[in-house]
Amino acid sequence: MPIKYKLDVLTALKAAGYNTNRLRKEALLSEGTIQNIREGKIVNAANLAKLCKLLNCQPGDIIEYEEEQG
Repeated sequence: MPIKYKLDVLTALKAAGYNTNRLRKEALLSEGTIQNIREGKIVNAANLAKLCKLLNCQPGDIIEYEEEQG
């Protein structure tokens, strides 16, 4: 997939005070979304917006486009 994460999102969230237990408990992100992030799958726009809010950043700080080889 040509869109990928530029950073380890879960590590960045943990550094900002949001461990996976807190994310689930406070219903900030669903278990499915957390699992997709773990697997490197890009989340939908609404969840990307939540990540930006939690990390106080812009979408381009989280994801990037990389030309596919082939």
